[in-house]
Formats: sequence, C-alpha cells, structure tokens
Amino acid sequence: MIRNFQESDLDVLMQIWLNANISAHSFVPEEYWTGHFGQVKELLVQAELYIYEDDHTGAIRGFIGLMDDYIAGIFVADGSRSQGIGRQLLDYARVRKQHLSLHVYEKNQRAAGFYLREHFQVKEQRVDADTGETELVMEWRV
Repeated sequence: MIRNFQESDLDVLMQIWLNANISAHSFVPEEYWTGHFGQVKELLVQAELYIYEDDHTGAIRGFIGLMDDYIAGIFVADGSRSQGIGRQLLDYARVRKQHLSLHVYEKNQRAAGFYLREHFQVKEQRVDADTGETELVMEWRV
C-alpha cells in the first residue's frame, strides 16, 4: 500500500535513504552520504513524501520524495528491490503530476535504465559540482 508520510516514519526513511545511496553509488565515497545525513533529514520533511508500506507486515519498504514536479529520489529498502516497488511509487506520483523531472548519476546504470524504461527522456548531461560525477537530467510528461 502507498500512503502519505507520517512524522514517525522519518528514522526508517533516513536509514533506507542512506543504505540505498551507499549501495547504488559505489563510485561516490560513503562519507559523502553520511556527511549529508543531517541536512537531508531536515529537508526530507519539507518534501511531498509517499511511503510504500507492506500490506502484511506494516514494514516500510520504500518511498518517493517530490519537490513540486522534481523527483528528489525513489528509495527502496535492501531486500525489497526489483519487486516493482519503485515502479508503483513512480506510478503513484505520475497520477498526481503532469510532468516530472529528476537527476540521476550516469554511472548509476540501474536507475538510469529504470527511468528510460519508464519513458523519461534525457534532456541534459552535466557534472554534479559536489561529487564531480556526470548526471543526467531527465523528464517525463503526460
């Protein structure tokens, strides 16, 4: 089930965020993610958040964060990836938005491939000033 964010979800979401970033971005030092943990925690509660919660266990297995039409990220818990959770979260957002955009590291081929399969188009390539990594700016429209 997908539901709205509740303040009590925050610690679980942050652990999913940290683990997912470290796992997906082996090309970025782990210290980058741990160093931004506090800042992201403060910003996360300002985003439009939708939570994927397991119907049987009640465990949070993933979430999507939106800032207007910008996808700040889709994050799925370890052990829950490749089960359609990311796609369900994306579909949930697409019902609510006519346009979505995002940035994804080019080296994160799994995520970039996911968005391409979901009909996002690469609009620009640029270098992320914080990491020095090339990122793709992608968009989707109804």
